[in-house]
Amino acid sequence: MFADTLLELERGHLIRLGLWGAASVIAGALILLLLYWRKSNAPFLQHFAIQGLAWGGIDLALVAWAWQGLGLRDYASSVQLNQFLWLNVGLDAGYAAVGLTLALTGWVLAKRLGLLGAGIGVAVQGFALFVLDLRLLTMMESARVAVHSLPIGSWLAT
Repeated sequence: MFADTLLELERGHLIRLGLWGAASVIAGALILLLLYWRKSNAPFLQHFAIQGLAWGGIDLALVAWAWQGLGLRDYASSVQLNQFLWLNVGLDAGYAAVGLTLALTGWVLAKRLGLLGAGIGVAVQGFALFVLDLRLLTMMESARVAVHSLPIGSWLAT
C-alpha cells in the first residue's frame, strides 16, 4: 500500500520537476532569442537566461534518467530515498545561497550585471528545487503517517 503511494508521489515529483525544467529551458531560450533578435547586449538577461537553459536541461536529463528506474520500493529503499531527498534539500538551499552571494558580489563589489544575472538565475533554480524536493518529502511523510495509523488488520489485507 505504501509502496504504491510512494511510486505515485515519485511520479508526480518527476513530472513537476520535468515541467520546471522545460519551463526553464523555454524561458531561457526565449530570452536569448529575443536578445539576439533585438541585437541587444543585456548581460543581466543573457546570464540569467543561460542559467535557466543549463539548469533546466540538467533537470530534464535527471527526470529522464530517474523515470527509467521508477518502481515499487521496499522499506530500505524508501529510507534511502528519504535520506537522498534531505541531502538534496540541503544542496538546494546551498545553491540558492551561492546564487545570492554571486548576485550580491556582482552588484555591490563589481557592478557587473552579468554576474548579478547569473547569481539570480542560480538562486531562482536553487529555490525552486528546494520547494519541489521539500514538497515531496512532506507528501511522503504524510503518506507514511497515514499508512502507519491504519489498524494492523488493514495492513494484512493489502
